[in-house]
Amino acid sequence: MIKRILSTAALAVLLIAMLPMASCGAKNAADGQADPNDSTAMTEPTDSIKNVKIKFQTTLGDFTVQLYDDTPLHRDNMVKLVNEHFYDGLLFHRIIKDFMVQGGDPDSKDAVPGQMLGSGDPGYTIPAEIRPNHFHTRYALAAARTGDQVNPERRSSGSQFYVVTGNQVDSTQLAAMAEQRVFNDLVQQNVDRIRQMQASGDMAGLQALQTEFEAKAKAEASAAIPAEVAKAYATVGGAPFLDGQYTVYGEVVDGFETIDAIEGVKTGAADRPVEDVRIISASVVE
Repeated sequence: MIKRILSTAALAVLLIAMLPMASCGAKNAADGQADPNDSTAMTEPTDSIKNVKIKFQTTLGDFTVQLYDDTPLHRDNMVKLVNEHFYDGLLFHRIIKDFMVQGGDPDSKDAVPGQMLGSGDPGYTIPAEIRPNHFHTRYALAAARTGDQVNPERRSSGSQFYVVTGNQVDSTQLAAMAEQRVFNDLVQQNVDRIRQMQASGDMAGLQALQTEFEAKAKAEASAAIPAEVAKAYATVGGAPFLDGQYTVYGEVVDGFETIDAIEGVKTGAADRPVEDVRIISASVVE
């Protein structure tokens, strides 16, 4: 039993080292934080913008997303960028089948074949708006970001987004994922304490801590997934291991076949499509 908390603690440290590469997030050129003096950073929501839909025209077809009103900073930021034609001409630069399709890197607009992408942004990040009622079910729209070790506040990229595809996940798998996610979070929150116990050889303390974490994880996980969400994961699929980690701020409401087509393209190094998949234009649906 005690091996679990020790191995999870070690895994947490390993993940901290790997997250810049493994994260869905864009790797910002600086420190991943918005410049407080940058007037373009979105920090205050606008009440006048509600019930917004955005239509993306791509080289593989069109799709439309509905932006959520309870994530107003992300909603307003996407509307701002769309009205500035920021996304026009950008690529879906990272595609992983049965996981997600990602775009919004401004460096991709004039990218040459083979160029590494994923670091571009508009020069600011957005405060996290991670809501317990939003999940990474198939066709969810979410914000990319840098990893927790450089971005503990889980601020979102100012422009990069992804649409979830994912696999079907049955209730048993979903419960196990949710429980493990809560357990891992507890371990990461107590890494220093665990290291001190390890250093002092306090195996009884580690055992007690593991028992405590397992009980908390089971209780929190069982209450965290509504029945309708569990059904969605089981039927249409998604990426539940990302829940609570990234801001989900909308969903595809039309053009599902376009997302399916984008997901299905052949990819090469760094999961970049061999043939470019480009956003022709993005516009607010009137």
